[in-house]
Parts: sequence; C-alpha cells; structure tokens
Amino acid sequence: MPSIYLSPSTQEYNLFYDGNGSEEYYMNLIADAMEPYLISSGIEFTRNTPDMTAASSIRASNEGNYDAHIALHSNAAPPNLSGQLRGTDVYYYPNSQRSGRLAEIVAANLKAIYPLPDRVRAVPTTSLGEVVRTRAPSILVEFAYHDNPEDTEWIRSHIDEIGRVMVLALTEYFGIPFIEPEPIRTATVEVESGNLNIRSAPSLSAPIIGKAPDGAQLFVLGQYDGWFVVRYNEFEGYVSGDYIVLNY
Repeated sequence: MPSIYLSPSTQEYNLFYDGNGSEEYYMNLIADAMEPYLISSGIEFTRNTPDMTAASSIRASNEGNYDAHIALHSNAAPPNLSGQLRGTDVYYYPNSQRSGRLAEIVAANLKAIYPLPDRVRAVPTTSLGEVVRTRAPSILVEFAYHDNPEDTEWIRSHIDEIGRVMVLALTEYFGIPFIEPEPIRTATVEVESGNLNIRSAPSLSAPIIGKAPDGAQLFVLGQYDGWFVVRYNEFEGYVSGDYIVLNY
C-alpha cells in the first residue's frame, strides 16, 4: 500500500489576518481531517509534529521510504499587497515527473472546491526545501492567503472538505479506490484451507503482500465493491469479502 509523509506547517508565528489562529494551527486541522480518509482508503502515513521545523521534517521524511511527501501551508502576500491576493498554489519540483503529476492532480481536485478555480495552479519551484530536498516525490500546497479575509474564512469553513479532496487526489495519483471513512471494525478470517491473501489492490490479479490464517482477527479500515481494506500485523491491504466475517 502507498505511504506518505504528511507535513503540515510548523510556522506558529504566521498568524491569520485577524490574529485568531496561525498557519501551523489550521494546517494541522487539515492534516487531522485527512487522517480518517487516509486510513479508510489504505494510505499509510507518518506525520510531523508542531515542535519540528521544515528542516527536521525533511530529514524525517528522507529517513523513511515514502511514496510521496505532502507539505500543507497557507500563503501570505508581500507587504505592499497584503490582503489583496487570493488563490491556491501547488508547488512541485520541475525535474520530477512524479512531483509534477501529483501537483497537477491535486490542483485539479482543489479547483472543484476553491471559490475562484481559475486561481488554482500547479507551480514549478527549485527554491522550496520541502519540494527540492526530499527523496520522495513532493508537493507543497499553499491552500489560500491567510492575510486575506475571504481566503481565511474559506479555509476555516472548509477544513473537512479540503482534507477529503486532498486524499481523493492522492488516491487518484496512486491509482487506488477512494473510500469514505467508517468506524474501524474487526473481522474473522474464514477460509476452508490455506491462508487468506492480502493484496495491494482490490483485484484477484493484484500482488499478494501478506497472508492471514483461518480464524485470524483483522482490523477493517474500509470497504469497496466487495473488498475490504484491512490491517493484519504489519500488513495493510485488500482482502475479498468472501473470506471474512465482520464482528459487529
């Protein structure tokens, strides 16, 4: 299953236009909103913490083996234009085809919810550390301008929707189903012989990434078209619903 490093801003000093909350605070709320969708859709994640910096987040990301690095930020205009700009920028590394593709997919999905879709764009950069210095394909999303009242209120009133759309874009990028969150349940494996195959995608032709014996207890994270996203020991993947019984 795909794995991401999730890096909400650690810039607690960047206050929103009215002084009520910071970039760090609201980007962590968006990361919080993303988590249930990541779990149900089978995307594993590691997340930075507010006491970290951009540099330490890059180091932590590079110490792992992630399929993408996702940095979450809000923007601010230069002093002479303070409060006058609006828009969403999704930054990517131009020398990385995967970074560019991810940015285009995220921008396309954010256009559907941002009130000025013509101001949502994917932007190449060679100056942002979290885009340039990460091993994994990376994007840095500036969702809106926190020095602009309209953009600020859009962020505040659309936290869950932004989180949902971000994960929807990630599932599109990884080529896996988007699955709405539901309460995590348990299930019991029921096979007549052998083991239940845990696969990397909801298909009998998908690679087998693990096995669970008859009677094993699984955590069910989501369901899709007769398949279930499950966690069993160190394995997380898809199993056919024909061979498990949900424990209600």
